[in-house]
Amino acid sequence: MSGPRFQFRIGDFEFNLSELAGSMGDFGTLFPLAIGYFAVNGLNPAGLLVMMGLANIITGIVYHLPMPIEPKKVLAVVAITEKWTPSLIYATGFGTGIIWLILGFTGLIQKIARYTPRSAVRGIQIALGIMLAIEGFKMVATGWILGVISILVVIFLGNNRYAPAAIVLMVLGIGIIGFRGELIQTIDFGFTLPPITLFRPLEIWQGMVLAGFAQIALTATNAVIATSALISQYFPNKPVSEKKLALDMGIMNVVVPFFGGMPMCHGAGGLAGQYYFGARTGGTNIIEGLIEIAFGLFLAGSIGTLFALFPQSIIGAMLLLVGVELTKFVRGIHKNELIIMALTAGVSLLTNMSVGFVVAMVVYHAFSKWKPASKYLS
Repeated sequence: MSGPRFQFRIGDFEFNLSELAGSMGDFGTLFPLAIGYFAVNGLNPAGLLVMMGLANIITGIVYHLPMPIEPKKVLAVVAITEKWTPSLIYATGFGTGIIWLILGFTGLIQKIARYTPRSAVRGIQIALGIMLAIEGFKMVATGWILGVISILVVIFLGNNRYAPAAIVLMVLGIGIIGFRGELIQTIDFGFTLPPITLFRPLEIWQGMVLAGFAQIALTATNAVIATSALISQYFPNKPVSEKKLALDMGIMNVVVPFFGGMPMCHGAGGLAGQYYFGARTGGTNIIEGLIEIAFGLFLAGSIGTLFALFPQSIIGAMLLLVGVELTKFVRGIHKNELIIMALTAGVSLLTNMSVGFVVAMVVYHAFSKWKPASKYLS
C-alpha cells in the first residue's frame, strides 16, 4: 500500500496525512517573517493569515498541484528592518502585483524564460538550497539537542504513512510549548474578521523604489522560472507556464492588500519543502489554507506569540533538509552546463539571486555567440 490508510479523494485532490504534512513543508519561511510583520510592522494577523489561506485554497483548486504561497522575502526583510508602516507594505504589494500582471499579459516573462538556459535555473536552485541549508543550520544551532532529534525524525520517518515527519515535528513543538507552561496562558480564542485596509497612491512608488523593484527580479528567478522548472521535474505531466504563475501572483497581490494581506509569491524552496514532506496534490494547499484561515479568524490575538514560542531548532531542521534536497538537482547536469551553473550559484551566494541570474545570462549569451566556447555553456 503506497499511501496513508486514513484518506479520501475528491477528483484530483487527496486529503490524507501526507498532504497535511506537505502543507507544513514551507512553514520555515512563513514563521519568522510573519512574526516580524506582526511584532514590528503591526500587520493585522487576521488579515495576513485569512488572505494567505484564501490564496492557498484558490491556488490549490486552480493548479490541482502543491503550490506554495509565501511572503515576498526581499520586501519583507526590508519592511521589517526599516519598520515600514502597514500601508506602505500593502501599497508595495499592490505595486508588485501590477508589474506581474503586465509581465504576464504581455508575455514578457515567457520571453525571459525562453532565453534562460537550464544551467542558470539549476544554479538558482542550488544557490537557494545552500541558503536554506545555511539558515536552517543557524536555527538548529539555537538548540542542538532538539535540532539533531528533529533531523533524525525527518530522516527516519520521512513521509511515513502513519506518522509523517512534519506532523510529528509540529506536535513535538506544540508539546514543548505546553510543557513549558506557555501554551494555555498564550492562547486567546476569539473571532476576528480581516480589516479593510487602504494606502495612498504615492506609497506605491515609494515602496517600489525602496524594495519592490529588487523583489521583482528575485521573484522572476525563484518564484517563476525556477518554480516552473521544478514543477516540470516533480510533475512532468502537469507543467505550469511562467505566464500562468506571473498572472496569478499579479491577481492575488492586487487584491489582498485591501484586506490586510501581505505581499505574496510562489517559490521553488517552498515547493521543494512541500514535496519533500509528502505533498502530491492541490489538497495540500486546501489543507494549509483552512489551517491559516482558522488561525486568522480564531487566534488572531495570540498567533504571533505562538509562532515566536515555537522552537526554532525544529523549523531549522526542516529547512536544512529541504535545502539539501534542492542541491540534489545538480545530479544529471551535463558537463557543458557546469560553468554557467557554478557561476549562477556562486554570484547568487555572494550577492543575491537577481544579480547571479543577470550575470549568468550576460555571460551565457555573450559567449554563446563565440562558437568554440558555446559547447561549454549549454
